[in-house]
Amino acid sequence: MASDRDELHAWVDGRLEGERLRRFERRLEADAALRAEAHAWRRHDEALRELGRTMLDDAILPRLLEAASGSAAPGSPAPDGAAGERGAARSADPAAYGAARPVAAAAHGARAWRTGGAQLWLAAAALAALSWSLGWVSHVRFAPPVQRVAAAPPAFVRDALAAHVVYAPEVRHPVEVAAAQHEHLVQWLSKRLGAPLTVPSLEAAGWSLVGGRLLPGTEGARAQFMYQDAGGARLTLYVADAGPTAADTAFRFDREGGLSAFYWVDGRFGYALSAQTDRATLLALAEEVYRQLARTP
Repeated sequence: MASDRDELHAWVDGRLEGERLRRFERRLEADAALRAEAHAWRRHDEALRELGRTMLDDAILPRLLEAASGSAAPGSPAPDGAAGERGAARSADPAAYGAARPVAAAAHGARAWRTGGAQLWLAAAALAALSWSLGWVSHVRFAPPVQRVAAAPPAFVRDALAAHVVYAPEVRHPVEVAAAQHEHLVQWLSKRLGAPLTVPSLEAAGWSLVGGRLLPGTEGARAQFMYQDAGGARLTLYVADAGPTAADTAFRFDREGGLSAFYWVDGRFGYALSAQTDRATLLALAEEVYRQLARTP
C-alpha cells in the first residue's frame, strides 16, 4: 500500500516523530521482513550517499544539470536507456536501485529522489545512463579484442556491484547469517531462491567465508556470499535468477572504478564475483568458484 511505503521511506529519512515513529517501530519489531527491508534501505542511503560524493565531480555535474533543465548543448548525444533506469527507483529492490542512487543522493538529497518533479527524474536518469554508458564505451575501447564484441552486462551484474559497494564496507553487520551457521545459511538461502545452493570454499586461496545475506530482485530472491582475506579485503559472490530467456555464458569481465567483477550464467542462475582486485587474481578465483559449483549435483 502507498501509505505503508510512505511510512517506510519517512522512517528511512528520519522524518517520523512521536506516535507515528513509535507505531512504526512496533511494526518493525513484529515484522522481520519489513525490518530487513527498512534497514536495507537505510544502509543504502548511508553508504550510497557517501559513494555519490566521490562519484560526482565538476565535469559530470554540469552535464547532469543540463539534462535536468533541457539546456544541453545543440548536437549533444542523448543518453541511451534513461527510461530503463527508472526501474531502479525505490519502488524496486535496493540492489537494483543502488546503481542509480548515488547520483540522486549526492546531487539532490535522499528525499528529492523519491518525491521530486520531472527535472529530478530526468537528471537522475540522464546521469545514471551517462555514467554507465561512458564506463562501457571506455571498457569496450580499451579492453582486449575478445571483450569488444561483448554486450553490456545484464542487470544482475549492476545489482551485484551495487550490493558489493553497500555491504562490503560494513564492519558490524556485513552479513545476515555468519559463516559459523553455515548449514543454516545454505538451507535458508536455498529455500528462498528455490534451488539447492553451494557455498564455494576459497580457504585455499586465502579467502574465508564471512557469511551471506538475502537480497530482493526483479526475478525473485537473490543471495550474496561474502569472503574476506587476511588483510581485511572483501570479495562477494552474488547469485541471481537469470530469467527465463537467459542462456549459459562464458566468463565476462566488468570493471567500474576500482571494483572488478567476473560474471557468468549457468543454468537458471547468474553469478557475479566482485572485488577490488586485479583482473588476473579475480579470474583465478572465479574459475575456482565455477569448478566447485559445477560439481554440485
